[in-house]
Amino acid sequence: MATARQTSGPLPLAGITVVSLEQAVAAPFATRQLADLGARVIKVERPGGGDFARRYDTTVHGQASYFVWLNRSKESLTLDLKSDEGLEILHELLAGADVFVQNLAPGAADRLGLSAGELQARYPSLIPCTVSGYGTSGSWADRKAYDLLVQCQTGLLSLTGTPDEAVRAGISVADIAGGMYAYSGVLSALFTRATTGRAPAVEVSLFDALAEWMSQPAYYTRYGGTQPPRVGARHATVAPYGPFTASDGKDVLLSVQNEREWAALCERVIGRPELTDDPWFATGSDRVAHRDELDAIISVRFAELGSEEAMELLDDANIANAGVNSVTEFLDHPALAERDRWREIAVPGTSSPVQALLPPADLSGVSPRMDPVPAAGEHTHSILAELGRGPDDIARLRAAGVCP
Repeated sequence: MATARQTSGPLPLAGITVVSLEQAVAAPFATRQLADLGARVIKVERPGGGDFARRYDTTVHGQASYFVWLNRSKESLTLDLKSDEGLEILHELLAGADVFVQNLAPGAADRLGLSAGELQARYPSLIPCTVSGYGTSGSWADRKAYDLLVQCQTGLLSLTGTPDEAVRAGISVADIAGGMYAYSGVLSALFTRATTGRAPAVEVSLFDALAEWMSQPAYYTRYGGTQPPRVGARHATVAPYGPFTASDGKDVLLSVQNEREWAALCERVIGRPELTDDPWFATGSDRVAHRDELDAIISVRFAELGSEEAMELLDDANIANAGVNSVTEFLDHPALAERDRWREIAVPGTSSPVQALLPPADLSGVSPRMDPVPAAGEHTHSILAELGRGPDDIARLRAAGVCP
């Protein structure tokens, strides 16, 4: 297995410096992806423990699973930004930076004099990126916005779960959406700066990001008159599309997307070709309207088949299918192992490396950076030395509580 950093060609963002006041998930996910591409990411953390996501859990050799995922290949600088000297050091970094990312609590950046407008006026070539909950204007601008709250506000929670109970998505989907749009927004701004000389500010809210992802059910609801129902692991508007339990207890999910596949399912898997033109099931809308009856027919057939046999029949009929895996089964998936998608990275406090997935976007001739996860404040002294602070200066700053 490959370890640490492997670079077969110049990284696309080599030479780009990102300074980030970040916490939790959304902004760290954006900046980690910039680091994957070679950007130098200086993560400015608060004294007394740093990013609070460091303490979400201790499952990865004593480190938090969220933090390990989101913060490899970064440098950690601990500064008290409520002190004049701490803020002065931050501005020295910003003067030489290309991008500034922050997802502080509502109003915190403004109080520190770090709003996008102030930064653009002071550093015309700097790209400020603000990640907020509900945007920086409007009556919701000052509200806290955690992932599950945004799932609630965008209506996502009303779509996930069973008819009897709403269920949150099993991952931090609003944070991930926000981080992805912040990442792509920064890349777009860097391209704009490179081609026009203008450094546009980027703003992303978790609400807007997840609102975009809610567009299909939004269209369905606005123009159909009712929202898609909660149907558990089944698809709300396509049938059959969901899991069925085989005789060995394993769930197998199948998906029929068109009439050709429906006919193949009837003839080659269910063994009832007469269902193909049955008026209850002839069209996609018919099958959704009679989902319960259809699922009952398929369930009877699956109860006669082992999961491997069922998947073989579905494969032979060219119908998309998948076993419903546990996370452990996902970790051992051949699509990861056979394609060499795992690398090892270092984490603080242990000599034991952890496995990390390569970024999803493969760039020809480029291997992404996969450097260690930093300890809180690990790079403080080296960064201060870069800024011209000698040992006596650093000792004075430590005594004053500006840095550790």
